[in-house]
Amino acid sequence: MRVLFVSEYLPQEMLGIMWLSRALKDAGHECRALFLPDADWLRKAREFAPDVLAYSVTTGMHRYALDVNRKLKQVLPDAFSVFGGPHPTFTPEYVESEGVDAICRGEGELAMVDLLARLSEGRDHRDTLNFWIKDRETGEIHKNPQRPLVQDLDSLGFPDRDVIYEASALYRDSDRKVFVSQRGCPMNCSFCFHHAWKTKIYGVKNKEYTRKRSVSHVIDEINDVRRRYNLKFIHFVDDIFNVKNDWLAEFAERFPKEVGLPFDVILMANLTTERHIELLAKAGCVYARIAFEAASEHIRNAVFKKNTTRKQLLDAAGWIRKHGIRLGSLNILGAPGATLEDELDTIRLNAECKVDHPMVSLLQPYPMFDIADQSNEMGYAVSSLDEFPVNFRRTAPLALQEKHRIENLHKLFPIAARNPWLIRYLPWLIKWRFLYGAYLVLFMLHAEMLVSEQAGIYSRAQGLRGPRYWTWVDFVGRVSKKGVLRLWQLAFEKRLRRFGASARKLELSLQMGDERVVAHMD
Repeated sequence: MRVLFVSEYLPQEMLGIMWLSRALKDAGHECRALFLPDADWLRKAREFAPDVLAYSVTTGMHRYALDVNRKLKQVLPDAFSVFGGPHPTFTPEYVESEGVDAICRGEGELAMVDLLARLSEGRDHRDTLNFWIKDRETGEIHKNPQRPLVQDLDSLGFPDRDVIYEASALYRDSDRKVFVSQRGCPMNCSFCFHHAWKTKIYGVKNKEYTRKRSVSHVIDEINDVRRRYNLKFIHFVDDIFNVKNDWLAEFAERFPKEVGLPFDVILMANLTTERHIELLAKAGCVYARIAFEAASEHIRNAVFKKNTTRKQLLDAAGWIRKHGIRLGSLNILGAPGATLEDELDTIRLNAECKVDHPMVSLLQPYPMFDIADQSNEMGYAVSSLDEFPVNFRRTAPLALQEKHRIENLHKLFPIAARNPWLIRYLPWLIKWRFLYGAYLVLFMLHAEMLVSEQAGIYSRAQGLRGPRYWTWVDFVGRVSKKGVLRLWQLAFEKRLRRFGASARKLELSLQMGDERVVAHMD
């Protein structure tokens, strides 16, 4: 069968599509990807004539995906549409939407292979595990349980990068590519999907949920990609890279000898030792992020359930800087019950740790997450899924008492964390609702400066020198190009869709060096 994966362009390649395509190709199916915007997307879809349309959907983008599917169904009325990803997993009632034939909950590789085998052979597919399936004739929804999680990740093979790279040179030609060494996470953070996935979708313990690929399998994949494609920097997207001591020790010993490329990681402070940082520095890590989330012990541990002390955060941050690795932090504003002083203290913690690259989000209490239950109990619940923003760095969906102050503070957060003298003025600066637009511009420009700093570190790690790699030169180039592209889009996108789509792809090419999948200047 022919499967068409449909997705918006994102600033980094999509591993989920790659894993699914690997499984389906190994089972004898043909896969192709289509990225939007594309002026010829309907023609390309019609020419490929897929049997199955596949989407990965997040909350906030769920209405957009339905609209795309509706338009595709007009030219491909017989195609079977499958929606997977976070939104259908936690809101399976999504299958009731017009044009949706099935939703996949949880891991999709074995489930999709099973579904397509049944569809291609004309067998009954309504009881396929992991799926909620809508009967096209009666409209009845068949709600099926989960199959066991894949325990041997090596058995899945390497993600099929061809399906992405053949669809877009943007991903193929990027110096920086995405890899993952594990699935699952042992933590129970209330704002993250892992605890809900682990306990509410699969009902398993950490031993079964948190799985690691072998060091050999990860290294072999990286070297395979380097042989076939451009690769100069590795971005590991593991939620916690240092979850297994013996794995990390083997990785640090073998990686610099067998690969020898610079990379970045995310670490968990309460699992981090100085030995971990020594091993990472030895292996070639140039950038490590620590999840601070909140400075308040109550918010961080009682609300967010991080199980992390302030001392652990200070120690981990100190060791990262001591061993010459760029320090990044992950923070969240807008927790239910958090005071303005709590939020200011989080900025102070970042300043105290001398964070190089502070990143901050506004809390999103997604369905089935523990934080959603807490928010509801405290009277902060989001009344409708449609109220979730597409960009979680713009607005907060919770009805906070001083919402505009929190949103203003969010925009000034990274600037103040890097310039602590500003902190004393923040309570006054965030009072004015009408300044939100100006703060948003500052936030975006500062974010571009952080990315330019980051790009400089990547370049030096690769032995690249010269004015073009200087931070300010890179910053001016990024902002200038994005400004021109934005003006181009505003002028032409509606009248000349082909040029507008090209401008969007050029804009994304400037974001490929940043680990965030949300554009800084959108």
